[in-house]
Amino acid sequence: MRTASIERKTNETSIAIDLNLDGDGRYDVNTGIGFLDHMLEQLSRHSLIDLKVEIEGDLHIDAHHTTEDGGIAIGQAVAKALGDRKGINRYGHAYVPMDETLVRVAIDLSNRPYLIWKVKFTQDRLGEMDTELFKEWFQAFAGAAGATLHVECLYGENNHHMVEACFKALARALRQAVEIDPRKADAVPSTKGVLGGSL
Repeated sequence: MRTASIERKTNETSIAIDLNLDGDGRYDVNTGIGFLDHMLEQLSRHSLIDLKVEIEGDLHIDAHHTTEDGGIAIGQAVAKALGDRKGINRYGHAYVPMDETLVRVAIDLSNRPYLIWKVKFTQDRLGEMDTELFKEWFQAFAGAAGATLHVECLYGENNHHMVEACFKALARALRQAVEIDPRKADAVPSTKGVLGGSL
């Protein structure tokens, strides 16, 4: 089983993550932010990655540190669980519709962190969260996971649907990318023999 535990403590947040890439989508999420909990539950359920998240953050200030640091810690857990990344599909993509919204996500677990974010919200807040924080979460996750990540809302009107489709599409793409290809289970999925920009 490809599992990882991460503990991350700063003056702003205290985070504990338990993750199993080979799970069945079980989750136990408590970030202190209801809407973010809902999104991370979607990530777990649709990726089939078991995910336990406990975050205590400085929510008396705002949700920024909790959101960003949570993305970092979950990304770190994914990277740790992947190990040397031998045998993985590496790439994944998904189109996810949610009523009037359609989102496309493509991911490459390349150890070359990069985010393309093409999502335009029409309101400033969803629940307790500023909508600008969702880009911060995806940026933090991509950086820590070592992922090239493209997230694009092709069209949509309801901001809740747009965000939820982004997380579900990431989940579906991640599910593909982390799966082991039995034909190359002992090989790094790169002609270089390693994954990473400078190696």
